[in-house]
Order: sequence, then C-alpha cells, then structure tokens
Amino acid sequence: MNKNTLVLVLVILLCGMTVAGCKQEPSGNAVETAPSGKDGEVAQQVKLHVLTNRLDLIENGVFQKYADQFAQLNPGVSVQFEGIQNYASDIMVRLSTRSLGDVLLLPNNIKNEALPDYFEPLADSMFENIHFADFKAYSGRRYGIATGASTTGIVYNKEAFRKAGITDIPTTLDQFYAACEKLKQAGIVPVYLNYGAQWPLMTWGEDLVSYMTGDPGYLNEMVNTDEPWTIDNPWGQAITIVKTLIARGYVEKQMVSNQWEVSKTELAQGRAGMYLMGNWVINQIIAAGAKSEDIGFFPYPYDNSEKRYAPLSPDWFVGVSKFSENKPLAEAWVKFFVNDSGYVDDSGFLPVDHKKQPSLPQIQQFLSFNSIFLEKSVPSDLLLEIAGTAQIAFWSGDYIQEWIAAPDLQEVFNQYNQRWKEARTITES
Repeated sequence: MNKNTLVLVLVILLCGMTVAGCKQEPSGNAVETAPSGKDGEVAQQVKLHVLTNRLDLIENGVFQKYADQFAQLNPGVSVQFEGIQNYASDIMVRLSTRSLGDVLLLPNNIKNEALPDYFEPLADSMFENIHFADFKAYSGRRYGIATGASTTGIVYNKEAFRKAGITDIPTTLDQFYAACEKLKQAGIVPVYLNYGAQWPLMTWGEDLVSYMTGDPGYLNEMVNTDEPWTIDNPWGQAITIVKTLIARGYVEKQMVSNQWEVSKTELAQGRAGMYLMGNWVINQIIAAGAKSEDIGFFPYPYDNSEKRYAPLSPDWFVGVSKFSENKPLAEAWVKFFVNDSGYVDDSGFLPVDHKKQPSLPQIQQFLSFNSIFLEKSVPSDLLLEIAGTAQIAFWSGDYIQEWIAAPDLQEVFNQYNQRWKEARTITES
C-alpha cells in the first residue's frame, strides 16, 4: 500500500463518510411483526410506528428481520414500517400534520432551530465515536444520528465494460465520454440517470457541485450572491455534463417514467453500464442479481484535470418524534437500528462509528485512485431559509429535472436566480 492510499484509508476511518444518501424509492406499504414473550405469551403490546424511505428493505423482509431481533430484546413490541413515497418532499407535509409516527428520518430541508418543534433530543451516550454527531443539533442537544455514510462515484458493471472493449477505467471527462460511446455501440445503456425517479438527479446537482469545486462549503456560500447559477460556474458545468449525455444518447430511453427498481436489474445484468451514485447502491445491485466481483466503483471524472475530489457524506439521519407516546422505546430502536441491526452492512454503507471498518470490498478499488476526500459541511440555516423562501427544494432532484429538460439552460438559470434574489431580499429585511 503506498503512502497516499494509506492516508486515504485513514481519512475514511477517522474522518467519516457519506451522502448522500441513501435515497430509495419508497411506498406506502407497511410491514408489521407481532413478537411473543419467552414463554410464548404475548407481553404487554407496544407498537412502534417507523417511517422510512426504504421500500426495498420492506419488500425483501430485511426490515422484518430487524424487527424480530428488536422484539427478542423487547418482548411484546411490534414494529410497523411505513414507506413514504418521495420521502424528501412528502415528509414536509407530514410535519405540518404532526403525523410522524414514533421514529423517522429527519427532513433535510428544515433549519436546525426547528428540530425541537418536531423531534425529541437523543441521549449524548449514543454519539460516542460517531461522525457527523452535530449535523442535527441545536442549543447543545442532538436530535438525529446518521444511519450510515458514503462517498459518491461511478458504480459500474465490469462485464459490460469488457463487452464494450473498455480496458482502462476513465480518469478524465473525455475518457468518460469515450467509454460511454463504446458502451452505446455495444448496445448497452452507458449511464442510467433515473430521470423519472427524480431524486437520483441530486447526485448530478448539489452532490456533484459540493465536491467538484474542492470546497465542501460551496453551497453555503451561495447565500452571498444574487446569481448562484451560471453556465460557466460549477452548477452550469455539472448540468451541462448531464445534457451532453442525453444529447449523445448515452442515457436510458424511457426517461420520464420512474425506472429506479428496473435500473438496478439493468445494471446487475449488464444491460446498463454505469450509475453516478453512492456506494450504498452496490449491495442493492448485487441483490438484483449481480455477482459482487462484477460490480466496480471509481471516482467520477467530472473534468480533465489530474486532481480529483470525492465526497464523504452522512446518509439520512434518524430520530424520535416529539409526538411519540413511546419515546424511550423509540430511542432504543434508533440505537439498535444504527449500531446493532446490521443495516449499515446490509445497505453497503460506510460506518459512522469511526472504530468500525468498512466491509464493502469495492471501496478498496475506489481508494486506489487517490482522490482527495471532502467531508460534507452542514447546510447553513440561512441557505435553507433562502431556499425555502424561493421554493427551491434542495436534495429532492425536482428542479434538476426541470433544468435538464430546459432547451435554454441559461434562461432557466435566470429564472431561478431571480427567485433567489427575491428570497435573499426577503430574508435580509
């Protein structure tokens, strides 16, 4: 192991990891367990209502396994999982109705000062050796703990690359486009955008912009300008890449419909070549039929320079509803879920506990490219306030979808800049 790789491994283990997150396509389905006591008699029944974005883990029974394990530790407890369609946006509606169950993923688009209005503070003891401990904190109290961590890069099918005659991993944007062309000529979808699912587009927006600049605080600095979106800045660069992929026919044909679950099978079977996604998706592709050894992972070559950045970001944070009637048990579930359920490994995350090592083998390939890792910054309250006033839902993918479809990117940027300017004026008054 050379010196640079060793340093990067230490960064992964000591600095923490992820983002982005695991953004699964959820649903309104629910799974419930009804555990029994040690003697086969049902103890006093307590039902925990857990909101989640993980439809896949509801459907494949993994969440049921967690609930069964938790019931063994807490006889008489049943856990009901509710998957929410388009979690990032739908959970905001649930906040207004206080319909939050007992445990839920914390919304990304509310200011930390609002957390005490909806969430119960968690015990300090839960945050020993935990990265991103203060991301969801206010006035010295912590309201959410990260469910996992990840970096973002190109997840790819090695068999698809071999079929297309791609022998070297692309390390520049021009090489990336050349690899896409070879995949296209081989009858393979080069890059699955998941345009119709919407939320995956954030990897081409906020996520990419946050690390391609080498400045993890880039988004927060947007509050200092009336025109954060231009063709020749990182936002324009990122969206132009996506529009280029579409123009050259390097993406899925059925763009409008939601193909998220389908796309995992397409990549697993080698009918699609690549995702720009977090490492969390790797296990899902394997579950969709791929062999682990056939799936690889490398940093995204967003330009033609030699220096390459990659993000380290927390995934969703989980916490206890302020309106729960079972707060101690709900907190026990949160602690169990993050530390003991196996969710981190099952989801292909990197651990948020810096004493634990990542189990995902594809991370070693990623590290071999010697990228410079940037730990994600906490979104500032001012950024969230301006975005909320401008009605721009960061990390949802919806406005990225609009930008990609716009025939004139600068024109749509101008419209959003106007909204941003007006929102800045309102928040400053």
